[in-house]
Amino acid sequence: MMKRLGLIGYPVEHSLSPAFQQAALDALGIPAHYELWPTPPAELSTRIATLREPNVVGANVTVPHKEAVTRFVDSLAPRALRAGAVNTIVVRSTGLHGDNTDIPGFLFPLTRRGFPIGDLRVVLLGAGGAARAVVVAFADHRCRSLVIANRSLARAQALVAEFGLGRALPLGTELLPELATADLLVNATSVGWDGHSSPIPLEWLDVLPSHALVYDLTYRQTPLLAAAHARGLATLDGLEMLVAQGAESFRLWFQMDPPYELMLRAATDARARRFGTNG
Repeated sequence: MMKRLGLIGYPVEHSLSPAFQQAALDALGIPAHYELWPTPPAELSTRIATLREPNVVGANVTVPHKEAVTRFVDSLAPRALRAGAVNTIVVRSTGLHGDNTDIPGFLFPLTRRGFPIGDLRVVLLGAGGAARAVVVAFADHRCRSLVIANRSLARAQALVAEFGLGRALPLGTELLPELATADLLVNATSVGWDGHSSPIPLEWLDVLPSHALVYDLTYRQTPLLAAAHARGLATLDGLEMLVAQGAESFRLWFQMDPPYELMLRAATDARARRFGTNG
């Protein structure tokens, strides 16, 4: 029987996940098909119920359902419980198990490059679901300092209070002194996905130290990344994180190591077809 997996979200048509997950399934000879499952919020409980069918192995979950889906699974991994969000569902004999692989996925490109997490001064833009995964990652692997900046200061303050980590600032000029000493600037907002907007004025990048890395979780080229690159700063988009979290999901579903490099090549090719060579 052909096994089934899929991505639950709304919309999902833009996703690169089928390209790299199917590549891994085919390379390992696993008889399974990775599908897109567009699911409006009103249909989420019905969709989750279909995961209990015999041929379903699991699912990924993306916006806007990562937080809501926690109510429909039977158990939660500790990291998913801490993040308050699920991006991976594993079908077990005991029911549906929710996990969050965004957390190791975010860290993977940094550790792969040898960044000393414990020594980093981090400025994080955003306080939504993606930012929560980043905060959990840094709570587990302590960074030297963390500043969370958000348009709604109250949301940033809530994150700081919940995790007992970092300081909260508004997205204003108060952020400039923090940028001037930052080793890592992370954009965990969706601002920039349109290819035109930026979460901060681009001239603020001028105060970053020359060694700083600008990490945008959006998996395509953004004005923030382009401006950072033009200034000679190191940059990292979200494609490696996307594949790394997907690889961890694969590991949870099948209890085997997936071919990460093959998955990354498939994702890179799919992105080039979708957005052009530079995303």
